[in-house]
Amino acid sequence: MLIVSARVPAERRLAATLYAYAFLTDLVLLYPVYALLFADTGLSVGQISSLFVLWSAAGILLEVPSGAWADAVSRRLLLCLAPLLAAAGFALWVLVPSYPAFAVGFLLWGAGGALRSGALEALVWTELDRLGAAGRYARLAGRAKTAELLGVVAAMGLAAPVLALGGYPAVGAASVAACLAAAAVATRFPEHRAPEPAGHDPADETQPDPDEAGWWASLRGGLAEARADRSVRAALLLVPAVAAVWGGLDEYTPLLARDTGIPAAGVPLLLLLVWAGTTVGGLLAPAGERLTERGFAALLAGAALALAVGALLRHPAGFVLVGVAFAAFQLATVLADVRLQARISGPDRATVTSVAGMATDLTIIAVYAGYGVMAGAAGNAVAFAVAVLPYLLLAGRLATRRPARRVRSNRSLPENSGVS
Repeated sequence: MLIVSARVPAERRLAATLYAYAFLTDLVLLYPVYALLFADTGLSVGQISSLFVLWSAAGILLEVPSGAWADAVSRRLLLCLAPLLAAAGFALWVLVPSYPAFAVGFLLWGAGGALRSGALEALVWTELDRLGAAGRYARLAGRAKTAELLGVVAAMGLAAPVLALGGYPAVGAASVAACLAAAAVATRFPEHRAPEPAGHDPADETQPDPDEAGWWASLRGGLAEARADRSVRAALLLVPAVAAVWGGLDEYTPLLARDTGIPAAGVPLLLLLVWAGTTVGGLLAPAGERLTERGFAALLAGAALALAVGALLRHPAGFVLVGVAFAAFQLATVLADVRLQARISGPDRATVTSVAGMATDLTIIAVYAGYGVMAGAAGNAVAFAVAVLPYLLLAGRLATRRPARRVRSNRSLPENSGVS
């Protein structure tokens, strides 16, 4: 009882810090208006597109190295630095609006995202595991996703009045303030390094050379674990397989909504269905843990069919199905992350998680390219329907494969968990 009594306040502190950090990180009032800022500064569509490429490239190139840095130095330190880099980029945008400033700002924003990715998941899992509550990771991760979405929704609601009152400088100042607040909240994260697992053999090939230290050792150790441990590798590959397609399609939902024939003023109302679905999906994570492997496969297949039918209806009512599909995809994404965290047994957790993040980013770029070709040839509705075909293949693979052996570190997961 004393252990439980001591654990609960620490767990609550971790959860509250995580939710506040997630909310503030995405409370960026520049989100809904930065494209307007670029256009009003005189940038062409091609120049704006090139900025998005820089943004993606920065995240991809720094994703894995930053994960290794988090494992070698401090995950909490990187979570503090991440919003500070974004704040510097946003300040540049409104103080010296120009293509070079926008480019540097996107590089800083992308670097901040890379610092946060991997480090956050690794810190939360490690702290919960230390408290004997690793089984609650799905609940916290799902609610953190919801907090992020609420931050975006709040930013969208506040952007218009703030822009009307003070123009782009006011919107930029509010975005910088939110980032600074996120950095302050990050200092409240607890951080304890996990001990070496029982039976650890320094000569194991998945561990870095004992003569090495620091960043390079963490990088090698994380990559070696992902390469040598089949269960880790499978869980790592599942993350981009689940998260990338719907994550890329999300950017095109306004175009799909417009194609239903609804007036432009009604497009945001349809998008609210998508946001609501995504929010609900994150909150359903604890229930989703009870899914078996076939249940997880059915979740993916059902989401894919709902999205395809909803898109092909070409009617506003179809967005009800789109919202349901996004709820299921969000839930599946959280469960894929839970599976990965449960499989990792070495000390370089942030590095392995960052590899999954990099793979997701690379796959999303491929989704963008494929969508552009398909939508140009057959329209947005058909492009959405075709894009979900990989989910049906993945669902079939998961439903028919033999169950994987349970990893010993997964002692806190339910026996019939869909993340087995």
